[in-house]
Amino acid sequence: MKLLRLPLLLMLATLFAHHATAQERVPFNMPVVSLPQISHYTVNIKDFGAKGDGSELCTKAFSDAMRHLGERGGGRLVVPAGLWLTGPIQFESCVELHVENGALVVFTTDYDEYPDVEAVFEGNTRRKKMSPLWAMEKHDIAITGEGAFDGLGEAWRPSKRGKFTEGQWKTLTSGKGIVMKDVWYPDARDDAEAGKPGKPDTRRVTHRPVLLEFTRCQRILLKDATFSNSAAWNVHPLQCDDVTIDHVTIRNPWYAQNGDGLDLEACNRAVIRNSIFDVGDDAICIKSGKDAEGRAWKKPCENVVIEGCTVLHGHGGFVIGSEMSSGARNIYVDNCVFNGTDTGLRMKSTRGRGGTVEKIFINNIRMMNIAGDAFTFDLYYANKPATGKGDKDAAGNDVIPEVSEETPCFKDIVVTNVVCQGAARAIYFNGLPEMPLDNLTMKNSLFVCKQGADMRYAKNITFENVTIKNSQGERVVTQNVTGFSEK
Repeated sequence: MKLLRLPLLLMLATLFAHHATAQERVPFNMPVVSLPQISHYTVNIKDFGAKGDGSELCTKAFSDAMRHLGERGGGRLVVPAGLWLTGPIQFESCVELHVENGALVVFTTDYDEYPDVEAVFEGNTRRKKMSPLWAMEKHDIAITGEGAFDGLGEAWRPSKRGKFTEGQWKTLTSGKGIVMKDVWYPDARDDAEAGKPGKPDTRRVTHRPVLLEFTRCQRILLKDATFSNSAAWNVHPLQCDDVTIDHVTIRNPWYAQNGDGLDLEACNRAVIRNSIFDVGDDAICIKSGKDAEGRAWKKPCENVVIEGCTVLHGHGGFVIGSEMSSGARNIYVDNCVFNGTDTGLRMKSTRGRGGTVEKIFINNIRMMNIAGDAFTFDLYYANKPATGKGDKDAAGNDVIPEVSEETPCFKDIVVTNVVCQGAARAIYFNGLPEMPLDNLTMKNSLFVCKQGADMRYAKNITFENVTIKNSQGERVVTQNVTGFSEK
């Protein structure tokens, strides 16, 4: 084994110590998450001709540095304080990219700088542009340091008028781009610029990349850095083993379309701790592929510890789904704060997905100023809501589909020590008639909210020392719920 730099040795030892403490609290057999092994050999991006004043692209310098480290068997690439403009950075195995305090790596908006690649987005394979931070089937990769990455996502994302004030919308639409049906697109076709009726140039929108995408990689560490302003999702480890994310900041504008924070998809053995999320869609999200393609992966997202994280904005604080067709299990969430999210705990799927989500443990969650539900569970996501009497056919008759591999299943969930001060509704459970939410226990929790709990198509639900202080309506409403008990 190659020698490690002393600072990295100390950092890894600290991480292992923290993980051992967390592992004592996990209510399942959590395997040790292995960390990357990086040699002591170090180079500086300046050694390869890069300039840190933002005046010219550093794409070739990053490529040459990565190639050099790959040929040497790995090492550490240091990016010092400065403004570094670049195209995508493609990682080699056994490489640590260290961005020092004061370093800002900005990714160019030049569409042609990003190669076309086959990747997975929203659970299915598609062609899109290479992610600015990209690794495919590599091992022992680290991004460390207190520097920052900016994806300049505003040059890629569409924006909906309803998310802006009139003044903000006027400013947004006064420059480059085009508006159609109250949606602003960053690019218009040439005929629009020639004075003819224009249409959006949707290539940039449909091919926009995730900021960081590591696919089928082993032993990943993200520590201390800031990942911001992505074109789509922000950080996306996909089918990776041994992922550690520690003390990072993940930010997107609150109006960012598809502006998720972390999407941990079909990964095994992961620790996410002490990180801050302030994003435009779901913040900390567990996924595992979509529909038939996702089920064929047969790779659930499993053995995951999430602790000590803060979410300041997002559609959901902690989320499972809706792309969860390979399933999820052995997930432990502890000691997190959600302040001002649309929902707090959010689990979602729909018919056609399939997959089993089980053995989910959530503990010590503090929430306030939640715009919607503190805890929502919905198997009619992006679909018609349950009527309380089953689904209807065209003639108005009750129809309940048979259970098949396309039927999602959520079961064996334990939620303890949740405090929510301020939400539109405390709890909303909406299972399927053919597959109700099964075996959920909630203990020692307090919800102060407008509306109470609304539960449909669920069974074996236990509330123990659960206080719901709602100002409107009934405390608990149930429809098609069996085996509900309160203690």
